[in-house]
Order: sequence, then C-alpha cells, then structure tokens
Amino acid sequence: MADSLSTGLVEEKENEKEDKERATKAVNVDLNKKKDGVADTRGFHDKNGGARGHKGNLSDLSLVRFITTELTRGYFLEHNEAKYTERRERVYTCLRIPKELEKLMTFGFFLCLDTFLYVFTLLPLRVILALLRLLTVPCCGLGGSRLLQPAQVCDVLKGFIMVLCYSMMSYVDYSMMYHLIRGQSVIKLYIIYNMLEVADRLFSSFGQDILDALYWTATEPKEKKRAHIGVIPHFLMAVLYVFLHAILIMVQATTLNVAFNSHNKSLLTIMMSNNFVEIKGSVFKKFEKNNLFQMSNSDIKERFTNYILLLIVCLRNMEQFSWNPDHFWVLFPDVVMVITSEVAVDVVKHAFITKFNDISADVYGEYRASLAFDLVSSRQKNAYTDYSDSVSRRMGFIPLPLALLLIRVVTSSVKIQGSLSFMCVLLFYLGMITLKVLNSIVLLGTSCMFVKEAKMEEKLFDPPPSVASSRANSRANRSKNTYTAAPQEKPEGTSSAIPKSDSDTFLTTPDEDDEDKILNNDMGLEGDGLKHRAPKKDLLEIDRFTICGNRID
Repeated sequence: MADSLSTGLVEEKENEKEDKERATKAVNVDLNKKKDGVADTRGFHDKNGGARGHKGNLSDLSLVRFITTELTRGYFLEHNEAKYTERRERVYTCLRIPKELEKLMTFGFFLCLDTFLYVFTLLPLRVILALLRLLTVPCCGLGGSRLLQPAQVCDVLKGFIMVLCYSMMSYVDYSMMYHLIRGQSVIKLYIIYNMLEVADRLFSSFGQDILDALYWTATEPKEKKRAHIGVIPHFLMAVLYVFLHAILIMVQATTLNVAFNSHNKSLLTIMMSNNFVEIKGSVFKKFEKNNLFQMSNSDIKERFTNYILLLIVCLRNMEQFSWNPDHFWVLFPDVVMVITSEVAVDVVKHAFITKFNDISADVYGEYRASLAFDLVSSRQKNAYTDYSDSVSRRMGFIPLPLALLLIRVVTSSVKIQGSLSFMCVLLFYLGMITLKVLNSIVLLGTSCMFVKEAKMEEKLFDPPPSVASSRANSRANRSKNTYTAAPQEKPEGTSSAIPKSDSDTFLTTPDEDDEDKILNNDMGLEGDGLKHRAPKKDLLEIDRFTICGNRID
C-alpha cells in the first residue's frame, strides 16, 4: 500500500515538472514572436525543433538588422571630453609652432647680427681708445691708477687676435682650396661637409672656453695666488683656435661654393637633403624644456652662420663674373632653396618635438625673454661680461672666426684703388656703425618689453654670484646623485633650502610647480625641503653649447 502511494506521488511530481517545462517553452515561443521575427543569437529555442521552421527568415532578418544597426548606430565624443580636447590642443600647438618659432628665430638672428657687427664697428674703436689710454696714463703721471680696465684689456686682446689671425689667413690660397675640393667626388664632398658641421660644433663648444680662460687670466687680480700657466700661452692658444676655426669655416664655404657651381646640382641637393636627416635624429628623442631651449639656440646660430656662408659664396661667384648683376639671379634660386630647406626642417622638427613631449608653444616666449634678459643685464653696472660674450656662451656663436673669414674674402674680392674707393669704404663703415647703433637701440627696447612681460625685472638687481657660492654649488651639483636624504615636510610660507646652480646663479627663474613634483616623484622624494638635492636647471642657467648642440643630459 505504501509503495503504491509513493509511486503515485512521484508520478504527480513528474507531471507537474513536465507541465512547468511546457509552460516555459510556450512563454519563450511567445516572446520570440513579439520580437519582430528577430532570432536570438543562439539560433534555437527548442531542442525538439519548435523554432526550426523559421530558421531561414530569422537569419535574413538578423543580417539586415545588423547592417541597419551599423549604418545608424551613434556614439558621443563628449563622454571622453578631456581626451579629445587634448588632441585638439595638440593640433593648435602644431599650427602655432611656425609663427612662434620664427619670432624666436628672428629675435635671435638680430642678436647674432648685433654681436657680429660689433666686431666690425665698435670693437676697433674700443681698441683704439684702450691703446690711447695705455699711452696717455703713464704720460700724465697717474701711476696709482690701473692702466687699463678689465673690459679694455679684453678688447685689446680681441684686436690683437684678429690682426694676427688675419696676417696668417693671408697665406691661405682660396683658389687652390677651391680647385682641390672641386676635384673630389660627390660622395667624398658629402662626407666632408658632414664632418665639417660636426667639427664646427666641437670648435664652438671648446673655443669660447679658451677665450674666457684668456680674458680671466689677463684680468685676474694680482693679489690672488697664481693658478694658471700665464697670459702668453693662453693668448697663443686663442690665436691658434681662431685661425683653425676660420680655416674650417673657409673649407665649409668652399664646399658649398662647389655645390653651387656644379652642373647637375646633385651635390647641392644631397647637402640640402642632409638637413632632413636632422629630423630623424631629434624628433624621436625625449626633450625637456631646457633641452628644447638649447636646441633652439643651436638652430639660431646655425641659421645665421648659413646666411654668412651664402653671402661668402655669392661674393666669390660675383667676383668671378666681374660683378655682373645678371649672374646674381642665376644664384638666387639656389640660395632660396637652401634657406627654404633650412626653415622647413626647423619648423617640422620643432613642431613634432613639442607634440611628442607635450610642450606648449608659449615656451618660445619664455625663450625670447631669456635671451632678452641677457641683453638687458649686460647694460647693468654690475655686469660681469660683455654682451657679445654672453651670446657666445648662450648660443655657441663665436663671431671672431666668422668675421675674420668675411674680412679675408671681402679684401680679396674687392680691390680698393684711388681716393674715391677709400671714401666709399669710409661711407660703408659709417653705414655699418649706423646699422649697429639702430639695431642695438631697437633690440634693447624690445628686450626690455620682453623682460617686463615675463616679470623678470627684479632679477636685474640681484648681485652676481660669488666665488664661494659657485664652489658650493658645484659641489652640490657633483653630489646630486649620491644623496640619501629622508623626506621632510615643509611648512607653508617658507622656502626650501636648495642650492642654486653654479652657472649664472642670479639669472635663475623658479620652475613650475608641476615640474618640481614630477622631478621629486621620479627621484622617489616627497616634499620640497630637501637640502642635498640639486635643482633642475632653468632656462637662464643654460649657458653652454653642448657637443651635440641639442641635448643636455
């Protein structure tokens, strides 16, 4: 009896279970019919084949629906607004780069022009005044006063260097050098030109150190202990450097002249295409703001030097054709091609460097302010260097070898005979002085405006760095990678005790807060109160032309 009851209960439960399954299947079928005949992605709802009769229609409808969805589906860019705003700003930055870069290049060009004209105009007059003082002070019985001021000693040394190097350059035969280079193959000349560019950067990097060592050795106070080899050895090294650098630039100008005079212009094309190799070597490297500033200074110097080389090439070619003005228009397309390729390479290089490194185009305004600060600070009473030397340190542009070569080319190309010719030379010299004075006035006014806009007026009244502070800062820079300081918390309203750089300490400007935070995070530090950490160099501290010309590691 009990077995029959249990069997009946089991059968009832199975029947109820089957009824529930049938009800569930019916509900699924009704739901499929309500979906406009669109099949589920699994394709089947019934293992017994209840939905298989509509398989073909449902497949067609799913394909149509998929295509319709692909054609009509939408999306909202505002859901990632920050990302697309950043991309748009990058595009705007690339579009602003040519304008901002050319502003910097134009300002830098006139700075180099002012320094270059100084060698031809004011330097001879300053040398004459210094020599007159040297002759008149002993005659007047002023034994207690210095014969020459330090600036006058430097001027006299520059004048003697130019005179000795010019007398040495007179023994160099430009025509023989031209024919010697012209006899080489195109590939050889291409390699020679590249080697000359590298050598020019090496000479520029080391040459200003030689000249600075000479100036300081000649003007160092006598009461200090002698720690140098003497003024005469330094003077001979400076003469040798200027002479060799002038010869190097002459070979470079001669190679460019051979490229201009080649029949098929293949060498000139290869040399101009070499500029685009510079993009490959610069664009795909990591650049900080200071690195970009150094590279910008290098580009300014390179562009000005190329202009002087083109002037020398035109003078030599015009002399060979008896100063026929029609021949100038033959050279004009090649000159335009050289200048255009140089400008295009600089624009593309800077545009992609700023894009890849997330640098704003406004940074070129800071670069202009930094260069303007050098000019304004050189007019101060407490100035520690001449402006021409400041430009040489900042950009690596040393005007003495280039000016020496230009004087050598002009004197060999232009024959001066008769009183009328001397009058023309005098008028030309007066015109150069006028140009120098006007250029200096305009540059000084523009520089004051840039310094005022950058709010750097207070730094003009800071005292120059002392010897003790320079030595302490140099020790701090040497030990910046060997510290083991614990993080300290800095109270609000107090400044951190961080040593300054040993190079132009009083010209520093504060770094941005975000850059300091990034630097601290990279070094594993927190807080700003570290006493043993060397600061990140700012724009006004970058005063040395590096070997590669575009990187400071």
